[in-house]
Amino acid sequence: MGSWLFLFLVGLFLAASVSGVGSRNVTYDGRSLIIDGQHKILFSGSIHYPRSTPQMWPSLIAKAKAGGLDVIETLVFWNLHEPQPEQFDFSGQRDIVRFIKEIQAQGLYACIRIGPFIQGEWSYGGLPFWLHDIPGIVYRSDNEPFKYQMKKFVSKIVNMMKAEKLYASQGGPIILSQIENEYGMVEAAFRDKGPPYLRWAAEMAVGLQTGVPWVMCKQNNAPDPVINACNGRRCGETFPGPNSPNKPAIWTENWTSFYQVYGDEPDIRSAEDIAFHVALFIAKKGSYVNYYMYHGGTNFGRTAAAYLLTSYYDQAPLDEYGLFRQPKWGHLKELHAAIKFCLNPMLSGVYTSMALGKSQEAFVYRGNSVDCAAFLVNNDTRKTVVVTFQDSLYELPPKSISILPDCKTVAFNTAKLSTQYNTRAVETSKKLDSIVKWEEYKETIPTFDDTSLRADMLLEHMNTTKDNSDYLWYTFRFQNDFSDAEYVLNVTSSAHVLHAFVNGSFVGSTHGSFKTKTPILEIKITLNKGTNYISLLSGMVGLPDSGAYLERRVAGINTVKVKGEHEIKDFTRYSWGYQVGLLGEKLQVYTDSGSNKVKWNTYGSSTHQRLTWYRTLFDAPAGKDPVTLNLESMGKGEAWINGQSIGRYWVSFLTPKGIPSQTRYNVPRSFLKRTDNLLIILEEENGYPLGISIDTISITKVCGHVSESHLPPVISWQGQNKTEHNNSKKHHGRRPKVQLQCPPGRNISRILFASYGNPTGDCENNAIGSCHSFTSLPTIEEACMGKRICTIPVWSKKFGNDPCPGIPKTLLVDAQCT
Repeated sequence: MGSWLFLFLVGLFLAASVSGVGSRNVTYDGRSLIIDGQHKILFSGSIHYPRSTPQMWPSLIAKAKAGGLDVIETLVFWNLHEPQPEQFDFSGQRDIVRFIKEIQAQGLYACIRIGPFIQGEWSYGGLPFWLHDIPGIVYRSDNEPFKYQMKKFVSKIVNMMKAEKLYASQGGPIILSQIENEYGMVEAAFRDKGPPYLRWAAEMAVGLQTGVPWVMCKQNNAPDPVINACNGRRCGETFPGPNSPNKPAIWTENWTSFYQVYGDEPDIRSAEDIAFHVALFIAKKGSYVNYYMYHGGTNFGRTAAAYLLTSYYDQAPLDEYGLFRQPKWGHLKELHAAIKFCLNPMLSGVYTSMALGKSQEAFVYRGNSVDCAAFLVNNDTRKTVVVTFQDSLYELPPKSISILPDCKTVAFNTAKLSTQYNTRAVETSKKLDSIVKWEEYKETIPTFDDTSLRADMLLEHMNTTKDNSDYLWYTFRFQNDFSDAEYVLNVTSSAHVLHAFVNGSFVGSTHGSFKTKTPILEIKITLNKGTNYISLLSGMVGLPDSGAYLERRVAGINTVKVKGEHEIKDFTRYSWGYQVGLLGEKLQVYTDSGSNKVKWNTYGSSTHQRLTWYRTLFDAPAGKDPVTLNLESMGKGEAWINGQSIGRYWVSFLTPKGIPSQTRYNVPRSFLKRTDNLLIILEEENGYPLGISIDTISITKVCGHVSESHLPPVISWQGQNKTEHNNSKKHHGRRPKVQLQCPPGRNISRILFASYGNPTGDCENNAIGSCHSFTSLPTIEEACMGKRICTIPVWSKKFGNDPCPGIPKTLLVDAQCT
């Protein structure tokens, strides 16, 4: 039986238990959540429904379940569902009910973090911008206008879930809900308006009577009965614990990497580090861990917060495209399995801790005479140490935890990676390099005379655009009485990007960054004698998503001066004309119908202009591999396919290493037709569309690197445990193994490297060492060629003999999947 068919059948069986015909009783005590009278240690993963597509949800959830997760967690996105007051949208990627039902169908529990302020690197922290226009409103404070709107939306979501019987108390999968989000970070800023709001939010949520517990994250003073939870990377070390002995220890956000902003390098967090801190939290009586993110996905459209990449948490266990990120996914799967072997003593036994050395300790759970589980911890980041526990010696690598489900045998060590590595490869499907297939439409540069919105002052950007566009034109005109003089245009702003045009010609631009919020443009310009028109385009790359008093944030242009030889003119207080958005946006030229409303010219038929729209058609790549748009040749802008925005791009913003933060942009296959897909690009700078390509992403290489000192697969621990209890004999089948698995539809077609001995290097770079079995390659080829999955024990007898007695052995295998 195929592995995915097996998982599907198991899922059907478990789904019957989660979606049972009757209600479920979900409570908690100081140990854990209690579901139908049973204490639970639960592993959860964040998968946000709008950051993927409904077509991807089943596969993502199935892969999370195969990785040992029990719960899928999602935020709820207020501004996505209620973009205008009382105008709700729960269609397509917004269909949270469908998402929760898919979780239920696969036999998992769900946690919904309603907020409704969510932060989440989502534009405006998930709040709809129309709140800003409500008189007297102060977000997240003891403020009646905000509390009224917040309660109305939270009630809307809760009632939707109730109507579909999705709470566990109704027989559904939802076992946990969250109100607010990291309010403890800003509560003090609201002074006497903070604590009353906090108490109100808790009371309001509990009063909705969902029948399941509520949590507040990063809120050590969460009012009873709401559970206070931890967010961060090291909650086993930093969490002060539940604020009541009757509440369990819950970790709502264990960051599997970190969000990335334009201009920054990716933040890589190792599988070993994640596993260490999960094991430590569980060892210290933690009972619920949520990986944020388990699958990050894509910030489609304009949903990303300020300066955030379109790709979100690509380094999560499931990458942006839903592919396994190895070894992270596999190592955590092993961790979950090892901990679940410890459940009986952990949930019903007596807990003790003891020192094993200066930086070493043990956390032990003892049940009856048989049940016992131990976590042996080495906090030393440099040295491998040998500790004594229950009269036996155990070697602990630096910064690692060994898990002993029977207090005797090590089933798992957080620092020893036995799972495979994989390599993500890119294949170009189609180069869009034909000049005759591209057309262009130049955006109109408005002048003061073209505008109808006027003011005798500089207007704030966000309050003027109402988040209907990233762009706001600031225009003015003035008389110049001199000729042949040098002038300097000086603009200070709070815009993310600023482009300046004088008399219709581009003169310069500047931009800020996540850390530098106020870019300044100072550039020499040439003025006509007589009337001159200056047009300044203020651009946002997402709205802010965090901090107190979000409604008070400002953006746009702050001051404008023209410095000449004879005088300095300050236009800050002057007659200004404004245009919200670009004309191409207003005409929706990115749609099939809208693109026919303007005249497109042959690419390159006239002088290049910044702010140009490009149009072409392409066919979808064959097969099922994820599709990406390679925009490495472009500058900054946004891309649409068949009218759907795949997000902003900013390739010209380089990291300190001199490379773009992101060049490839996810194109879900559900966005595509078989042929004649409409691609529209808005390019703000000097991008070269003939360099764009349509690519596919796949896993083409898998690699295993396992030594004799590594542990066997966790699943084999149970076999040894039973054998030792029954026969007191060593279970010889329990050995370290290299396990390779190609993606579905691919088999191992070539062994790129194989060495049993002491090979040098790793899965990226390797070479045969001084000790090498010459049967390595034929042995591996016999075991693996033509197969999707193969397993090879790290054992001399497998390779015929010991190639070099007395030398510790390692098996390194690198294989190609096609």
